[in-house]
Amino acid sequence: MFDALPLPAHEWPMMQPGWVWLCGAGPGDPGLLTIHALNALRQADVVVYDALVQECILDWAPQAEKIYAGKRGGKPSAVQRDISLRLVDLARAGKRVLRLKGGDPFVFGRGGEEAQTLVQHGVPVRIIPGISAGIGGLAYAGIPVTHRDVNQSVTFVTGHDQTGNAPASLNWKALAEGSQVLVIYMGMKHAAQISASLMEHGRDPDEPCAVVCNATTPQQQVIETTLSRMAADIEASGLEPPALLCIGRSVLMRQVLDWQGQMAGEPVRDMDPLGRGLAAEVA
Repeated sequence: MFDALPLPAHEWPMMQPGWVWLCGAGPGDPGLLTIHALNALRQADVVVYDALVQECILDWAPQAEKIYAGKRGGKPSAVQRDISLRLVDLARAGKRVLRLKGGDPFVFGRGGEEAQTLVQHGVPVRIIPGISAGIGGLAYAGIPVTHRDVNQSVTFVTGHDQTGNAPASLNWKALAEGSQVLVIYMGMKHAAQISASLMEHGRDPDEPCAVVCNATTPQQQVIETTLSRMAADIEASGLEPPALLCIGRSVLMRQVLDWQGQMAGEPVRDMDPLGRGLAAEVA
């Protein structure tokens, strides 16, 4: 179908031999791809893709060789240096290379490292942003990442560092005191340590939290919990990564904005979950 469907009239860029296009595939739902990403899929000779890229997205590049280069915490994964140098080799062989990464390549996706390697080796690159899971994934769960009655800031945090452990370099005191809403990528494994660090520095144990697994896919599941119960609820659920953790009162908005649940016939749980006592349109 997509081969027959023309792109809208526009001067779409042409992928040239020897180039690498570093592209975000979005958080999972193929409909969240950008048109630039679809244009790249149609032209690529080789698609080097990550673990969270949906199989049906790869089907939109039937002409291309597919090379898996996924990295998943706790599982056998390609070495980052090898991935970057493989991109260099493919480009130098005259291939049109699409490096397809889940979410946005520059949001906890090592995209900057790969792009820098390419530039240092004289390989021309094009960057195509994607919808980051921390925004798109939460939207599919009915959680606005910002809401005027809750927060005027949001902080995106990685749940592990290069060692695979919870990030030791983060200032948990500053995060606990200054971040109205926290969105934590890849944090499920260290949820207990993350919760303890935040509560140790004054975060309310009863603060609303959500865990969104397999965001935007048909397998999406959401746990609504509190900061003190989050780790135990994750363990009891049996759910596994990939997952996002969201910590903040914006999670309460899911009670009125769980649009996928409402599509399935579930009732709205609370029309005013923040307890404003006013219509939403009243500023």
